[in-house]
Amino acid sequence: MAIAADRAYYRFLVLFFNCLLTFGSYFCFDIPSVLQDQFQGNLTCSNATLTNGTSECVEGLGMTPEQYNLLYAIYAWTNALVVIVAGYLIDKLGNRFGVFLFSFLTVLGSAVFATGSHFKGTPYLLPLMLIGRLLFGSGNGSLTIVQNRITAFWFKGKELALAFGLTLSFSRLGSVLNFFFTHQFESHFGIQWTLWGGTLLCVLGFVSAIIVSALDKVGMKQLGMDGTIQEEAKKVCIHDVRRLPLRYWLLVFTIMFFYNGVFPFVADASKFIQDKYPGYRQQESAYIAGAVYDSSLVLSAAVGILIDYIGLRGIFAILCAVLTLPVFALLAFTFVPPLVSTLWLGITYSFAAASMWPSIPLVVPQATLGTAMGLATSVQMIGIGLSNLIVGQILGTKSSEVKIPLWRWQRMMSFMLANTISCIFTSIALNVVDKRQDGILNKTTKRSSTVEPAAAAPLLSEEEEGAVASIN
Repeated sequence: MAIAADRAYYRFLVLFFNCLLTFGSYFCFDIPSVLQDQFQGNLTCSNATLTNGTSECVEGLGMTPEQYNLLYAIYAWTNALVVIVAGYLIDKLGNRFGVFLFSFLTVLGSAVFATGSHFKGTPYLLPLMLIGRLLFGSGNGSLTIVQNRITAFWFKGKELALAFGLTLSFSRLGSVLNFFFTHQFESHFGIQWTLWGGTLLCVLGFVSAIIVSALDKVGMKQLGMDGTIQEEAKKVCIHDVRRLPLRYWLLVFTIMFFYNGVFPFVADASKFIQDKYPGYRQQESAYIAGAVYDSSLVLSAAVGILIDYIGLRGIFAILCAVLTLPVFALLAFTFVPPLVSTLWLGITYSFAAASMWPSIPLVVPQATLGTAMGLATSVQMIGIGLSNLIVGQILGTKSSEVKIPLWRWQRMMSFMLANTISCIFTSIALNVVDKRQDGILNKTTKRSSTVEPAAAAPLLSEEEEGAVASIN
């Protein structure tokens, strides 16, 4: 019996295993956020140092705030460097090559990271954990590119935003479960076994990579697309990067500035909540910080359906940035319960992810989608890496102080506000440029169905080609 790859159930089967690719790696990514106290805790509690006026002591790895934030910064920097090459290689060598290589790197990186935790109190701790995050970042960021490329192939012109929303939901399910269960697991089994548990979940992603690769291969052959994709891949040239359209770059910087206000905040949110708001312990703070991902987990699929139905991706990009402004203002200058702000940020994050990332396949050709996704991820990670470094400097670098002063947290939130304001400006520019061209980002579903697909569209419009020529 022939496999009906042209039926809806087949592409949703591909989507299911495609979603599982990053479930474990997203769980691992924010383990340091949940266990920030343990990462920055004392090497030993034998002397019973005071914590918040009590005799409690958190035993941990003894990292400073700067070293802790470096774990996130090196992840982002690695992504920034690797994903450019990774996107190009995926375009040239195909999804199956990428999905095996990068899922393996997430397993290897998480294993090295967990191994590093066994060397606390030695000079080997930080180098091993940084190498682990470097390998993990090399795999996870690139794996997301393959995931998006597979999703775009199977759902372009169909339920694209829904498919992107579901992949985000599965990924964020890993993040949410991390915020709910990691602290409890660590309290029973210790930080080392907790990190090895995260490694085991990355192995789940590797198994899913094998399955989705097989489904993708069989499906392409059934559809008669395997040869066509290979021919397109031969034509891909790294020099095509110079001809990516202006609105692609505006979209990329819009994504970067928005995410600069999300990921660096979540990385330190648990500690921030404990320091600023009285009565919150570590586990409660982790739950509240994780509410950003709780919202996206619940809303992403529904938001994807909504955006598939009404379009207006460019307008949503502006609204997401504008509506995020009050979040950091509330956190910085009021004592409104932090759960209000984290849930609010989760809602705007859900709309941003479902409107911004699925817009990339609409403005670049299918043959260069991996390269375009790689560049977008690279710029995003450069921004996040720099933000993590800046946040580390703002919060202090001398020692792992028990409580960081409120004025330092306010400076951090002001930095988040500055990124969000920058996102507003780039998203407005994006809409202006899009309107002057074919306006595809803001077309409704019925109107956009008649638009020439990006796979067949030229890299540059005639107006942009003239502009480039005049510059050269």
